Amino acid sequence: MQRRVQRDQRDRQAKRPSRVLAGAAVLPVIVFAAGCSSDSGSDEGKSKTGDSASASASATASPSPTVRAAAYGKLPEPCDALAKKTLKELVPKAKSGKEGSSSDTATRGSCSWDSLDDNGVKGSQFRWLNVSLLRFESDTARGAGDDLAHDYLVKQLKDAQAADGAKSVQVDPFAGAGDEAQIVQYQLKKKEGTFKQQTAVARVENVVVTIDYNGAGLAGDASPDAKGLVTDAKRAAKEAVAAVSAANDATASASTSAAPSKSTASPSKTKS
Repeated sequence: MQRRVQRDQRDRQAKRPSRVLAGAAVLPVIVFAAGCSSDSGSDEGKSKTGDSASASASATASPSPTVRAAAYGKLPEPCDALAKKTLKELVPKAKSGKEGSSSDTATRGSCSWDSLDDNGVKGSQFRWLNVSLLRFESDTARGAGDDLAHDYLVKQLKDAQAADGAKSVQVDPFAGAGDEAQIVQYQLKKKEGTFKQQTAVARVENVVVTIDYNGAGLAGDASPDAKGLVTDAKRAAKEAVAAVSAANDATASASTSAAPSKSTASPSKTKS
């Protein structure tokens, strides 16, 4: 009986290690599973970071807005925009032009002449001529220079037609002055007499030329011929436009002449 009890005790002791080992075998599986769960979370974080970096790179690589460059970069001297012969015929008694003030002569300028041909008791003839030049730069926010110039031309024409006291307003396009040109004609009655006004507005590339020309017969003299004044205003607009183009052509030619020429001579061989 004692031997049976001892044998049973030995059997119990022999079975305990196998249970412990069986329980211990489960642990590596649990640890491995936890490790896999941790790696998966790390990959997800890396994926989000990669997506953010890709989005940032795409935003940086997107092209910036562009606008076509303005064709003309300078203006002529406004008081030299018209030929002396033209001035002699349009404002015969004018001694010299009066240049208008400008904070930036590269973008805007003006010059005016006035003429009074006094014929004593027979009356007198008055003429006034003004040349205005305005150049527009291209801007990514506002648009291309020539588009801005066109918008300004339209505004000038509207303003001329809306002049206070204007009578018998007439608007006509004309050719030979840049890319587009129109002339506004009207009459203004003043105490001195009836003034006939012509406003010719022309655009060449990104520059707008405005010619204001009016005439009146004073002290009983006859009013000037309207058709003649219109012809003279168009003539002045065409000359001013040509002066703008010439000023920029001269600049382009000077830049080309100043550019260093490329040498075509082959390099000499060094003697051994």
